[in-house]
Amino acid sequence: MAESMLEYGRRMLSAQAFSVMVGAKLDAWSEGLAELSLELRPEHLQQHGIVHGGVIAYLADNALAFAGGSRLGDVVTLEFKINFIKPARGELLVARARVVSAGKSQAVCHCEVFAEEGADVTLCAAAQGTIWKAG
Repeated sequence: MAESMLEYGRRMLSAQAFSVMVGAKLDAWSEGLAELSLELRPEHLQQHGIVHGGVIAYLADNALAFAGGSRLGDVVTLEFKINFIKPARGELLVARARVVSAGKSQAVCHCEVFAEEGADVTLCAAAQGTIWKAG
């Protein structure tokens, strides 16, 4: 039986030592879409008790790359911009990315990052990036 796209993506994520260290999970991956999550731990927080911006940016970057990779194959992030909207607090971060436009070697992708605490879901960041086909 052939490996599913999601299983393949999870194997790719598990090969990224940094992703393993922070505890990221690939929850969904299909053509043009990706969703990653991160169960928050104290070491993800900065001195004010909110999620560190670098953690949010990491999750957005990886979600953008997975979304773009779903269309282009093996990719790296060429550039991305992130807007922090509200402080991220809670139990879980979820990054949902989608391809806005894709060509042969680049894809422009958009991502929204949400912080979840129980039933409360807060949009905490929005990012856009250019994903480039490696090789």
